[in-house]
Amino acid sequence: MSAGDKIKAAADKVTGQVKETVGKATDDDKLVAEGKADQAKGTIRDKVEDVKETFKK
Repeated sequence: MSAGDKIKAAADKVTGQVKETVGKATDDDKLVAEGKADQAKGTIRDKVEDVKETFKK
């Protein structure tokens, strides 16, 4: 996985965690859902890059 892809995946996860936490603190269900979606996007990005690396070897 390239460094840029690692950074993007980590940023998605962190952004998602922040959104989820703020959403829970403010009782904003939409923000909580956005946060969970961002975290999932980051996890998926990690998994896709892992698969790419596996096929490169």
